[in-house]
Amino acid sequence: MNESEARDAICRLGAELSARGLSPGTSGNISVAVDDGFLVTPTNASLGALAPARLASLDASGAHRSGDAPTKERFLHLAVYRARPRCGAVIHLHSTHAVGYSCLDGLDPDDALRPITPYTVMRLGRVALVPYVRPGDERLGALVGEAASEHHAILLANHGPVVAGESLSAAAAAIEELEESAKLHFLLDGHPVRYLTGAQVDELRAVFAS
Repeated sequence: MNESEARDAICRLGAELSARGLSPGTSGNISVAVDDGFLVTPTNASLGALAPARLASLDASGAHRSGDAPTKERFLHLAVYRARPRCGAVIHLHSTHAVGYSCLDGLDPDDALRPITPYTVMRLGRVALVPYVRPGDERLGALVGEAASEHHAILLANHGPVVAGESLSAAAAAIEELEESAKLHFLLDGHPVRYLTGAQVDELRAVFAS
């Protein structure tokens, strides 16, 4: 898509995520790669009230070129784009169930979300967990970049999900799947759970490599 289309698509997705309750207040940010950099949502902006012309335009180094001041977490997006050259979009949310799941103790940093349904595997692959770092602290960028080299779905401990996709629609589908997978874990808490077996997960990964 061209830049004008990308601006419109970001605003439409922001409105959809807000309407579904996945971006409370002014939390969350969305970016889309363009030829010489990326577009990203502004700081302190509600995803439900974005304006195409006010999205921030950043160059390939992350420097602000035009539009409103970019989200303070733009370095997360830059780190993912650098780690994943085919990445076309990045979404970071503070969606309730994914945030709650990111607060659980004892998660595997390389495979944090144990699959209950096949779609967890098909749309997310292995979900990484990176250690807690204060929001806005650029040390988090290095951790996310390292994780993004092997994972396109990442949980920031005690903070929320970051998901990359080759397109904006792919990133949106993945981050919604992450939220729903986390929600299932809480809904099933205290019940005997039939998790997917290792063989079932391997088969899914072989067929739907991500």
